[in-house]
Amino acid sequence: MTNDNSNKDNLNPDHINATPLLFAVFIIAICGIIYELIVGAISSYLLGDSVKQYSITIGLFMSAMGVGSYATKYFSRNLFDVFVIIELLIGVFGGLSAILLFASYAFTDIYYFVMYITIIIIGVMVGLEIPIITRIIEEKENNLRITIANVLSFDYIGALLGSLAFPLILLPYLGQIRTAFLVGFLNIAVAILIIYKYKQFIKNIYLMKFLAISFALLIAIGFITGNHTANFIEDSFYRDRVIYRKQTKYQKLVVTKHLDDLRMFLNGNIQFSSIDEYRYHEALIHPAMSLAKKRENILILGGGDGLAAREILKYDEVKSIKLVDLDPDVVSFCSTNPLIKKLNNNSLQNKKVEIINTDAYKYLENTKKKFDVIIVDLPDPNNEALNKLYTNLFYRLIYHHLNHGGFVAIQSTSPYYANEAYWCIRKTVESEGFFTQGYHLNVPSFGDWGFTLASNENFSLKDMEVSVPTRYLNNEILKAIFYFAKDEKASQDKVEINSLTNPVLLRYYQKAWNSY
Repeated sequence: MTNDNSNKDNLNPDHINATPLLFAVFIIAICGIIYELIVGAISSYLLGDSVKQYSITIGLFMSAMGVGSYATKYFSRNLFDVFVIIELLIGVFGGLSAILLFASYAFTDIYYFVMYITIIIIGVMVGLEIPIITRIIEEKENNLRITIANVLSFDYIGALLGSLAFPLILLPYLGQIRTAFLVGFLNIAVAILIIYKYKQFIKNIYLMKFLAISFALLIAIGFITGNHTANFIEDSFYRDRVIYRKQTKYQKLVVTKHLDDLRMFLNGNIQFSSIDEYRYHEALIHPAMSLAKKRENILILGGGDGLAAREILKYDEVKSIKLVDLDPDVVSFCSTNPLIKKLNNNSLQNKKVEIINTDAYKYLENTKKKFDVIIVDLPDPNNEALNKLYTNLFYRLIYHHLNHGGFVAIQSTSPYYANEAYWCIRKTVESEGFFTQGYHLNVPSFGDWGFTLASNENFSLKDMEVSVPTRYLNNEILKAIFYFAKDEKASQDKVEINSLTNPVLLRYYQKAWNSY
């Protein structure tokens, strides 16, 4: 018995080879998911609160796709032409999307408007793609069951590949702007493939060829000049001249310099200024080192710039410093750059210092070592990954790795600018059995900055004294920094404990910094 549909297809002069179309589905699925990730990543980088930014991006993008899918019912003729135009438009607008977002943030006050419009336009066009291409295949193949199965299979596989390629390959090696141009070029390449393979079905073939070549050249030029464009836009974010920049696997590292003021930024957030960093690092290190019963084995969580290690190495009793920092590129730069090495006294090359590039949480979970002093010098809790390092479970791990009579010093944001966040950190530390004291000081490049001092046994501040060379701290200042004004204690009794399941600190922090 023969298959009537098969015989009919073989006799149909319009019968096509659907393989290039299915390959096109695979590529456009990769592109679609990467556009979402680009917008979400840029918004998280510029605005913080990555859960909110990705939620808005995904929700609005999916809704826009629904609008695009619905709109396809109004296209009934020249579907090949329609599909080519869609790919060309996505290629151009998607390719330019990252530049539009960065430029709107740097040079205007309408970032949210540009972000929403970008998501909606790309989302609507992506929503048009799959229904149009499904109808093309179905009209020519006349087997809906197989068409739907094939199209959706290639769509889902492409989406998976795109979601893996963006964080693992594209973002670390190309950055957001060049990635957007590359993905835009892929959409235009799909249009060119369709023009080449199915020219007999395209009504306006010469116009399509002209547009495809023109748009491909435009996006290619954008990709080639992408680094220069990115640097030009990014320079506007910083007051001083950028002397170094790198997109690492984990974050964007930027270093600026003006006269004697050397500044390091991670994802746009200042980490230190060479003019006043000694105030911050002396306050972070010396209260804990002064009070600890022993100070032989020290753990630093964070501190990849080597400045905390510099202060600890002033104590002759120190035998070992384990420095745990997630990003090897930051540590490598601060170990080799002459300006940073001069600032940290080449501490990262000291034989007492062991560098461990891993997540601080994972390190504490896996190690059995205990320490006399633990320094927590981590970035502010401005996203979910960092918030984990300010939870009760994280401080519980620290407690179990602290020798009896040992001390912990934790950078704890600003008690003035982020009052609820500061007291939330201290309350969370206390919830795990620590005895604590809070302290703060003025660091001109940061403002009023706070710390939490903790131990597993009760302690008195009367025993503190400065016993090593310092530029800021003396015995009088050392005791004075433990006093708070009334407005700095406003939220002391009103905050909740921060946990993995109830990340209140992230809310406190975002609320505070959105006001400044």
